[in-house]
Amino acid sequence: MDFEKAIIIRDKTRLEQLIERFNSKAQAKFYIESSGGDFNFFEEEHDTFYVSLSVIKDSISKLFKYKIIDRSFLSTYIFTETDLIFVIGQDGLVANTAKYVKGFPIVGVNPDKKKYDGVLLKHSPKDIKILLKSILKREFEVKKVTMAQAKLNDGQTLLAFNDFYIGANSHVSSRYEIEFEGKKEIQSSSGIIISTGAGSTGWLSSIFNMANNISGGYDRANLDWADDKLVFVVREPFLSKVTNIDIGLGIITKTKKLKIKSNMPTKGIIFSDGIESDFLNFNSGSLVEISIAKEKASLVI
Repeated sequence: MDFEKAIIIRDKTRLEQLIERFNSKAQAKFYIESSGGDFNFFEEEHDTFYVSLSVIKDSISKLFKYKIIDRSFLSTYIFTETDLIFVIGQDGLVANTAKYVKGFPIVGVNPDKKKYDGVLLKHSPKDIKILLKSILKREFEVKKVTMAQAKLNDGQTLLAFNDFYIGANSHVSSRYEIEFEGKKEIQSSSGIIISTGAGSTGWLSSIFNMANNISGGYDRANLDWADDKLVFVVREPFLSKVTNIDIGLGIITKTKKLKIKSNMPTKGIIFSDGIESDFLNFNSGSLVEISIAKEKASLVI
């Protein structure tokens, strides 16, 4: 099926967020400069973003109708297979978008290559005209990215492009029962991280650097983005009379799933990709099964 319209996903610039916080640009400027900050930084970043957005809209408008959607509406917008999806922003916006677009192709656009690494943002605004010609001819490639799925015993589900965090939503011990490969134990820790291949060089890698009990395991966890595998690690497990530390690292596959039962009366949570507002409650009585999602993200390369 051919594409009929373009959907441009964006987030508010930091300047726009400051103006929302302080009610006006003048008040935002006063606050930043009175605390020794450089307000020009926010203005330049804002202007660069809008120049890039203008270039993208101009390129798209010659071929498609388009609609701009703010990040906050991602979870409620209904995407169809006739939508060509563009994401302009930082890498995290691509990761967040991928969870809601049903595996449809995503074009990641880097609005400011001087500031953003753009691991997931393979295109610049000036590339879009040429890219659109290739897309119309169906002469483009996509990179498939394995995602993770969390499914609660009440039927609620959540996807992750990079990783899941499971545990307490504050700096208190996370308490739960963990089950993997036929072994089961009660644990108290700083929470559990489950990572995809795309996320394995991020939060997961910092945990491998820190945790002595899984020293040398990082080579096993350095996955290709398309691998049907996930890696989980337990952060800072505590050994006591009632809690154990034997299950600390594992590779989740299509046949090996991770099960966790919450022992936290309150403040238990599951969130994905560092977005704390994108979460499931995980309190006593909740059981979650972590598996490889059937749906894969598709990044246009």
